[in-house]
Parts: sequence; structure tokens; C-alpha cells
Amino acid sequence: MVVKKVMIHTDHTQAELTTYFLDNSPEMGMDRKRPVVLICPGGGYEFLSDREAEPVALRMCGMGFHACVLRYSIAPETFPTALWELAASVSWLREHAQEYHFDEKKIVVCGFSAGAHLAGSLGVFWNREFLSELTGLPKEQMRPDRLILSYPVITSGKYAHMGSFENLLGKDSDDEQKREFVSLEKQVTADMPRTFLWHTFADDAVPVENSLLLAQAMREAGVSFELHIFPDGVHGLSLADAETDNGTGVQIVPECAVWPSLAADWIRRG
Repeated sequence: MVVKKVMIHTDHTQAELTTYFLDNSPEMGMDRKRPVVLICPGGGYEFLSDREAEPVALRMCGMGFHACVLRYSIAPETFPTALWELAASVSWLREHAQEYHFDEKKIVVCGFSAGAHLAGSLGVFWNREFLSELTGLPKEQMRPDRLILSYPVITSGKYAHMGSFENLLGKDSDDEQKREFVSLEKQVTADMPRTFLWHTFADDAVPVENSLLLAQAMREAGVSFELHIFPDGVHGLSLADAETDNGTGVQIVPECAVWPSLAADWIRRG
């Protein structure tokens, strides 16, 4: 396994991309190409959750995928800094696809909570002029092939997780137009990549309506998605098993712990 830290630069920040790339072997095919899953931990754009970082990467590796974790900029940095870092990270992966044996058609961005808002932002903005002008990168170079969005922050409207948007835009920001711009269900087009969504009905921090609103917008745009809504489980489950429990036991929800296998099957299909 190739484990290393890659520095991702903008004009004023530096993010850290940690790789967990599987080695090829003569016994299993030296030319084997695997999907790569780029993980964006959550934390309300205020901190980055370790529970949604390396444990998820190792689970993805255990299912036969390359993985990496992006530790992106958070408050007091504001939009679109983290988006720039994520776009540059996808570009770096695409540039190094041959070296590390990636399947260039399966660069998957996987986000949790606010990290899922970041992943979704790249999904809807990858081919917008403002992002290519900001990053200086070709649009296709920044394009994620698929998204996995776990209990995502999506809307800045009625069902918003307001703390995430305050941190993303600045606590003193009262720019309604900008708040609307980062409400992702309003930015979906047919160019958004196919998406795997999961949420719990019981989530009282980021209501399930966030996933439902995005799914409805994707349906209207003709974008393929797979959506799983589990009845029980608090916000921030990560793997929903003992590996990522915080010691309280409330984050162990066996019926939700199937989501990585469901997502892996979805990645492998076409």
C-alpha cells in the first residue's frame, strides 16, 4: 500500500491529501486498475472528523478500491476555498491515474455531512466557468465520475443545518444570493455525476429532507441516483459500527452498517 501525504495548494491555502493506494501484484495482475474513492470528512466546515476519515478509507481499501482522505480548509476560510482544494485533488488523481493504477472513469468523491456538501458542490459546479477561472484547471480534469453522499448537508432553506452554512460563508455573511448559490438542490443539472445517497429518518441534526430535496432535483434533471433511507440512527454514523463509534454506543446501528457494501456494489456496476 502506498501511504503518503500530498500537499494540495491554492493561491493562499494548503490542504492535505493522504493516500491509501493498493499495490498491484504479479499474482493478481500488474495492470489491474481499480476505482479510487476520495473521502471528505464532515464537521460542519468547523472541524474535520477523524471518524469519517481513515477508518472509511481502510474500509474502501478492504473492498478492493484505492482511497484517499482530503483534509480541506475550514472556517475561517470560506467558500469557495475548500471547493478549489477538492477540484485540485481530483485533478491530481486524474494526472496520476497511470502511475497508481486508477480506473480513470471511476474517480469517486465520498463525503459525510458538510463534507458531503463539499463533494456535492464539486458535482454541481465542476463545469462552471467560475471554478475553471478560479483554479486554472480544465473542466474535465476536475470532474468527479461519481459521488457518495452520506447524510449530506444540501439545502440552505427550511431544512438547513445553519451552522454549516455560517461556517462556509462566514458567520457575519447576510448575502442571501450567495446562500442560495450554495443550496445544492438549486444547482443540479444533467451534467451532475451519478450519485449514491444515504441518510437516516431519525437524523435531527441534518434532516433527511436534505437528501430528498437533492434526489428530487436529480430526478427532474435526469441524473441517476441510488437512495437509501434507514429508519434509525443519529447524525454522523460514519461506518455505523464499533470501529467508528465514539464510545457511547449510539453510533453502532447494524442496519445502517451495510451502506459501504451497498455503495461498493453500486460503484462496481457499470
